[in-house]
Amino acid sequence: MGYREDVRTVKALADENRLTILRMLQSGEKCASAILEELNITQPTRSHHMKTLCDAGIADWYKEGKWGKYSLPNQGSMNLRNLVAKYTLTEKYGIQ
Repeated sequence: MGYREDVRTVKALADENRLTILRMLQSGEKCASAILEELNITQPTRSHHMKTLCDAGIADWYKEGKWGKYSLPNQGSMNLRNLVAKYTLTEKYGIQ
């Protein structure tokens, strides 16, 4: 990943609502309506936050009937770990 993609990922994390959503998804897949209820936000606001997280590769979604379901893909977690390591660990730890 280049700087532009890295910045997009970091920006996706730089919001209280998005961090709350990630915390919610740690316990498993959530329906879009559950996220609305928990955060007490509007549907367009939830859609904006979820699009930001999904575009950054941190969250994933699929449609089941008329409902949207969101989850945390394992690859998204690995990408976040690698991103932090890329900028904080030195080569002596095998990170380049």
